[in-house]
This record gives sequence, structure tokens and C-alpha cells, in this order.
Amino acid sequence: MKLIEVIERASARLDQAGVSFGHGTSNAFDEAVWLALWQLKLPLHELDAVAQRELKPDEIAQIDALVEQRIATRQPAAYLTHEAWLQGVPFYVDERAIVPRSFIAELIADGGIDPWLSERTSRVLDLCTGNGSLAVLAAMAWPEVSVDAADLSKGALAVARINVGKHGLGERITLIESDGLTALPGPYDLILCNPPYVNAASMAALPAEYRAEPALALAGGDDGMDFIRALLRDAPSRMSEDAVLVLEIGNERAHFERAFPKLEVVWLSTSAGDDQVLLVTRDSLIS
Repeated sequence: MKLIEVIERASARLDQAGVSFGHGTSNAFDEAVWLALWQLKLPLHELDAVAQRELKPDEIAQIDALVEQRIATRQPAAYLTHEAWLQGVPFYVDERAIVPRSFIAELIADGGIDPWLSERTSRVLDLCTGNGSLAVLAAMAWPEVSVDAADLSKGALAVARINVGKHGLGERITLIESDGLTALPGPYDLILCNPPYVNAASMAALPAEYRAEPALALAGGDDGMDFIRALLRDAPSRMSEDAVLVLEIGNERAHFERAFPKLEVVWLSTSAGDDQVLLVTRDSLIS
């Protein structure tokens, strides 16, 4: 069989099994491409060049086995391959950390945050760093800054340590175990945060693939705002005078605005729309 035929068969199998996506792909075909090319140790972006390749029986069997594992375990593909990509940058990931998919990564890469920074921006905090991907992307985008990458989870920090080393950024990124901001005196010129924000009703309805991730990184209480309430309360004391906080809240804008009706924020545009990531200044938080 040709590779493209194996992929199409795998795609149909994933569809038939009713697996859920959202951890790097959005549909069965792209997921099948990822699994097949990874199994064959081929670049993930070169399907067209290899689509007509004839596969050996053992190669077909290996791809089929990986697809069946994806279906049987309902684990995100990134946990099976131990690899995820964000803005074209590869990251190691396993079950100790959430699969990286933050829209803040887009804003770092395309310069969407840059207008809020200045020549005085030197200290950046990536709070709830998970596997460290935003910290790594921030260090790459802004070579003049130092980055603190903090998380409550020792396991997540161990994964982040792998990625900091993978990209040779150990001298610029400091990993810190912290419950929120408690171990982070600052002051920071920029705080990036993709916190646990999923409300309780949504948590209860999550597909198995999302339940395979650490609940600590997802669950935000009844309205999704538990962590964020403490963050917005404590952040000003950890921010420099002109600092800004960039906060991802996913699909929780209604809950956010209900919880903070008087807070003046700026909604930043991403590929998911204008209601997923917000920016707030220190002055706004104080007032």
C-alpha cells in the first residue's frame, strides 16, 4: 500500500472511533498524517513529497498499531509521540504537563505584544508554564530578556527543564516552583499566563483526550475564575510601573466579564478570534 492510502484508512478509522482532536490537529486526516509520518520518522510537513511511497508490511503494521493505541487509550497524539509543535518550534511533552496550544504563542511570534513593551523590558514571567513552551518562545523572541518560568507542578517543571535544555536556554530561563505568585516577588515587566480556567460544567463534559491531561492545569472552579481572581489581586505587587499582564482565558469571556465587570482590558486578536487572550496594565489592575 502507498503511504497516502494507509493515512486515508487511518483517518477513516479515527473518524469511525469518534476520537476528539484539539491537541495539535483539528481533524482525523491531519491526526493520521501526524501519527504516520512520526512513526516513519519523516518530517511532518512533507506529506506531498512522500505520499506515493510504497510501504513495507512492517511499516503498515506499525502505523496501524499506533493508530489503534490512539483510539484505545484516548490519549492525545502528543503523549504518544512525546512531541508537540508551537509556532514551528518542537517541544517535548508527556503526561506530566498539558499539551502546549496557547494562543499567546501566536502573539509572541507575530509581534502582537511588542507595542506594549519598551527598552526597559528585561524581566518576563511565564506563570503556569507547563512544559515551558511559552517561556522558550519568549526567550527566543526577545533575546535581551530573562525569563522566570513558574508552575505549581513538580512534574510539569521537570518537563519544562527538558525543553529549556533542548533549546539551549538554561542561562536565560529560570524554573521556579510556585503556587501562583507566592514564590515570585518580581518585579516583572511582562507576565504571561495561560492558567487553569475551565469552568466546572465544561470540565465535566470534556472528552477523554482532555481528561488525560493534568486536571490541575485545566480546572478553574465553578466559573473558571478561581486562579485568575488571586492572580489579578496579587499581580500589581509583582509588576514594574509600566508592566502588562497577558492572560489567556479560552472560551470564558462571559465568566471573566461577570467576575471583573469594572476592569479595563485590551482584547488581543488571535487565530481563534478577539475573545481568547486579554492584556491588562498594572495601572488598570490598581484602579
